[in-house]
Amino acid sequence: MHVPLYQAKADFFRMLGHPVRIRVLELLQHGPVPVRDLLADIDIEPSSLSQQLAVLRRSGIVVSTREGSTVSYALAGGDVAELLRAARRILTELLAGQNQLLSQLRQADTAETETPVAGSLLTERGSPRPTP
Repeated sequence: MHVPLYQAKADFFRMLGHPVRIRVLELLQHGPVPVRDLLADIDIEPSSLSQQLAVLRRSGIVVSTREGSTVSYALAGGDVAELLRAARRILTELLAGQNQLLSQLRQADTAETETPVAGSLLTERGSPRPTP
């Protein structure tokens, strides 16, 4: 059965859609990391980390090597590191836009508190004050 490209991309991004998997990939950007070091850097139970590493390994994004009793993981290719850098750039742009909007909202809020409120022409119940 043929899977459309857009479906394969959606499956790929769904596979990336877990915070622990993203954190593991970030930690592996600079080279192989032993599982014990991953556990030290990520506050997670060993069995949960093992599950997340298995998902990454099955997808082909990471590879594992064993030296004695030490198992290390590494990125299977540099494209994943580039994808993470692209995600950081995109998030930086999105957050910068949100900060700009937040700044504008704060300025508008400050301007409103400095301007007398039209409500001073109303009674406490919101009806117009009688004219003298």
